Amino acid sequence: MPELPEVETVCRGLAGVLNGRRFARVELRRKDLRIPFPRGLAAALTGRRIELIYRRAKYVLMALDDGNVLIIHLGMSGHMAIIKDDSSPGLHDHVIFTTDDGTVVRFNDPRRFGLMTLAPASGLDSHKLFRHLGPDALSDGFTPDVLSAALKGRKAAIKTALLDQRLVVGVGNIYASESLYRAGISPKRPAGSITGRRAAALVPAIKQILNEAIAAGGSSLRDHVQPSGELGYFQNAWRVYGREGESCACKRALIKRIVQAARSTFYCTRCQT
Repeated sequence: MPELPEVETVCRGLAGVLNGRRFARVELRRKDLRIPFPRGLAAALTGRRIELIYRRAKYVLMALDDGNVLIIHLGMSGHMAIIKDDSSPGLHDHVIFTTDDGTVVRFNDPRRFGLMTLAPASGLDSHKLFRHLGPDALSDGFTPDVLSAALKGRKAAIKTALLDQRLVVGVGNIYASESLYRAGISPKRPAGSITGRRAAALVPAIKQILNEAIAAGGSSLRDHVQPSGELGYFQNAWRVYGREGESCACKRALIKRIVQAARSTFYCTRCQT
């Protein structure tokens, strides 16, 4: 599933061609994705100007000139593609946007685990998709003290806790492993022990890893490409993820893989304590 850097990359790619444009035509080629499309969605979007495209958690948000926000989640296999030719829509191109300058963007989702819905901007904080979320990992509100308070008393492993979007938003499986490696923290350490110097090391590590991944266009996951069709290349900078059995940069140990909460975790037994 695309993680925060991949979703941020999508937002930035779409913003370059859609901000300030109007939807001249919106075609829904099925009735639903993970959830049904709101009734009258195509008509509600047609003619609306896109004021701003931005990310919230792992959602792409399009703020419109009528005070509503189009909410898009890519799910497991969804992606937004800017179409540069006159090719016909494919089987899994479920939503097609055409703007007033002729730009065409298709939402493609083979597994249909994505979603697309509309909500008033004024009520977004209390929307059922967002009201349970913790601070965004890249926000100023995500600090070592905030993380320590959120983890206090938790016995679950820190790697598992970082995936809980109620505690912090946007730290997915890949970047949790990479952040813990950079911070020198074992993924098996109890979450409640991440205080003081450990929290002070982990929060900056998370922010650095995510920002580096965004700058690299994200990681080229199996189902993820940028809207332009380009691949990200942060996977070339992975220090531990997907590198089971390889030598760690410390040259003192091999990278180990374990399974935590049904997700693969990669780490160095010498560098991370």
